[in-house]
Formats: sequence, C-alpha cells, structure tokens
Amino acid sequence: MFWSEENDEQEQFVVPENVLDVIFDVQDCPCLPAEHAYSLSQALHEALPWLYEEERVGVHPIYGAESGNGWQRPEDPDAPIYLSRRQKMTLRVPRERVDEALQLSGQTLEIDGYSLTVGKAKTRPLSDLPTLFARSVATEPGLNEDEFLARIAGELRELDVQAKKMMASIERDIRTPDGPLHTRGLMLADLKPEDSVRLQETGLGPHRKLGCGLFVPQKGIKAV
Repeated sequence: MFWSEENDEQEQFVVPENVLDVIFDVQDCPCLPAEHAYSLSQALHEALPWLYEEERVGVHPIYGAESGNGWQRPEDPDAPIYLSRRQKMTLRVPRERVDEALQLSGQTLEIDGYSLTVGKAKTRPLSDLPTLFARSVATEPGLNEDEFLARIAGELRELDVQAKKMMASIERDIRTPDGPLHTRGLMLADLKPEDSVRLQETGLGPHRKLGCGLFVPQKGIKAV
C-alpha cells in the first residue's frame, strides 16, 4: 500500500543567487548633480568596458537624501545633491560577473565634473519581500496613470508575474544625448516570492544601466 499525506506547510522558498547586488562605499565625493544617471553610466562603462555587452547589469543611481533638516531635493538637474559619508553605490549583476564588478574598488569615476572614488564592496542577495518599488520605469510621455498601469500589467503578464496591487508615482525625466527619457515610479505589492525575485533579476523595460526598471524591496507600502 502507498500512502501519502498532504503537507499543509508550504515549502519554504529559497532565494536563488543568479543575480546579486554589489554595494560599494563612496569616498571623497561630497556631492553630485541631481541628475547624473547618464554620466554615471558612462563613467562605469569606461571603468568596466564589459558593461556594454552585458544586458543583465543594472546601475542604481546615487540619490543622496530626499529631504532632511528642511532641505528638499532640487528641481534643477544641475544643482548639487549632498552625499553622506555612508553613501553607497549599487550595481545589480549576474553572479558570474561579480568578481569583475569588484574590480571597481579603488577606481575614481568622473561624473559631470565631480570625482567619486569607489571604496570597498560587499554583495547582497536579492529579497523575496512581496512589495517592490522602482523609482524609474521608462515610459512614453503623456500617458495618464491608468494607461501607464495598463501597459505595465501587459508586460508583467509576458513575464508570467502576478501583481495584485500596483501604484504609479512621481514622473521624472532622465537627460541623455538623444533627449529626455521619460520615466515614472512604480510600486508593486502582494507578489509571490518567486515573482518578486524574478522581477528583481530581470527588471522591467529598457535602460537599466540608467537605473530604469530596477526594483528594490520595501517592508511595506507605507515605506513607498
């Protein structure tokens, strides 16, 4: 006789380490221009030429403080944002590229006339938290929130990702030599662990080396 009891306990999801965040200390760089995504991407390409051919790499822009002691992030893209001594710079890279990414440590990047020395680094696995936030997702200008979310829902279906809750946030333009790249923030909630990790691994939409479509975990909707 064969007797199989159904296990009521859901098998614990183990986060794969196919993609990792490499987190670098930032040294000797008290400030950067508020809009620096393209310049940062170009500086990284010069330091790590293989970035040109690696589609799976994502570059998180260095945002500094959004507010503090009455200071608000400037609207002028050329105005400086001030970085703390604990500021980090993060690259999201495939596991097999981690050792090459670590070669950034000790190098100095030139970003719109500012010098940034890359310090020590550590790696961090992705998270399986159910709430994710992308500060910038590339999109067409002129879409209202409902149209934007409808487009996002279609892209998620293509990735076989189920998002029960979606919310659009601030619109921003990223300056590039080809003109402004329009983006919008996006929050997704109530994701399955495997869907959360898949989105962090693949990103959503183009221009991930400019920080677009890169999701970071949030402990809850209030944090967004």
